Amino acid sequence: MTSLFEPLTLGAVTTPNRVFMAPLTRMRATAPGDVPNELMRDYYVQRASGGLLISEGTQISPEGKGYMDTPGIHDDEQVAGWRTITDAVHAAGGRIAAQLWHVGRVSHESFHDGALPVSASAAPYRNRTTVRGEDGNPTRVDCPTPRALDLDEIPRVIEDYRRATLNAREAGFDLVEIHGAHGYLLHQFLAADANLRTDSYGGSLENRARLMLEVTDAVVGAWSADRVGIRISPIGSFNGTTDPSGAEAGLYVAGELAQRNLAFLHLSEPDWAGGPELSDDYRRSLRDAHPGVIVGAGNYDAAKATRLLSEGLIDAAAFGRSFIANPDLPRRLEEGLPLNAPLPESFYGGSKAGYTDYPVHA
Repeated sequence: MTSLFEPLTLGAVTTPNRVFMAPLTRMRATAPGDVPNELMRDYYVQRASGGLLISEGTQISPEGKGYMDTPGIHDDEQVAGWRTITDAVHAAGGRIAAQLWHVGRVSHESFHDGALPVSASAAPYRNRTTVRGEDGNPTRVDCPTPRALDLDEIPRVIEDYRRATLNAREAGFDLVEIHGAHGYLLHQFLAADANLRTDSYGGSLENRARLMLEVTDAVVGAWSADRVGIRISPIGSFNGTTDPSGAEAGLYVAGELAQRNLAFLHLSEPDWAGGPELSDDYRRSLRDAHPGVIVGAGNYDAAKATRLLSEGLIDAAAFGRSFIANPDLPRRLEEGLPLNAPLPESFYGGSKAGYTDYPVHA
């Protein structure tokens, strides 16, 4: 029976265990400039015993930003900041992937000098994001109705992903993960309720998946397939996106991605956000569509991860809130040690409190 604590080959990388750290928005980059910093370095180094650390979403361009104090990977200062983090993680024996992020409509005009965020379509929707309030602290605001990307703008967006991949290589990351989940830009194009286009990027499922697959091909071309993963969330409601045909869309893109021999497919499940637990029937269909490495993430504990591993439905499990609160999570899970409770009030923004001050087990 496969164990969480066995090595796993992810394309060009071999991980020492299958306890991964999920990508977690923490909003502690240095402003202005969205530069990764020493506090972030300490946070990742503390968790370097994870099989793979997947970085928080890092925006591929200024247009891709949607929350205050999230890091970027589109200029030299950001690349240098990430390099200090990846070097330190490697020195601690860890492995780290950069999650490439364009939020699309999950944004606010204050991040774009008054310009509207972009999306697949200019459709009103209900969602909120986080900006800096007048007191300097995070505050929640409504997202505006976005503008639709023009057809001739799409090559520019694809180029932004390609350039961000080159920057991730320069920054010393071991892999990149394309963020195609949670109602962000690529998911907005894929989802039938967010994509109302009538051109070659809208209408049919094949057209709606086109941007995700073109981005994937560009990222692979900038590095290699064995250094690239992608995250999808085909079922569930995320950031105002609830795709009624999401189950079918997930299986379609999983099959298309399997043909590209990527390092991994990262499945974000709906139960972490209050949705239903994913059925084993769907997991089996996804496995049939994608025989390569599947990383599961959701409301996971050791028992759930072990069961799905033993049944061959996932190959690794990514943990979120439990890894926030337990920098030594792999050891705690392996030895059956009690877990620290996470402090939700410090998840987003702030100082080292609730970030780098969680204790390891004595």
